[in-house]
Amino acid sequence: MVKVDYDDNFKQIFSKIKDNLLRIKIEKQIEKIIQNPEIGKPMQHNRKGTREIYVKPFRLSYAYHKGEDLLVFLDFYHKDEQ
Repeated sequence: MVKVDYDDNFKQIFSKIKDNLLRIKIEKQIEKIIQNPEIGKPMQHNRKGTREIYVKPFRLSYAYHKGEDLLVFLDFYHKDEQ
């Protein structure tokens, strides 16, 4: 079973989301990621070691540490704010 953790930055951003439909979409994507942690697109360069998944028009960033079986949700941001 994958252990799940949430970065403080992610918790802060998620708590500020007022749109219930968006919150539901994010929660569904989180459930999918927990079921299959390698589903997201692997990042390169300075973001190496993280993965992202698209939640229109946002990105959900997370890291999966396979050896520790640990999943850490890092950030949630608008596509244009990279």
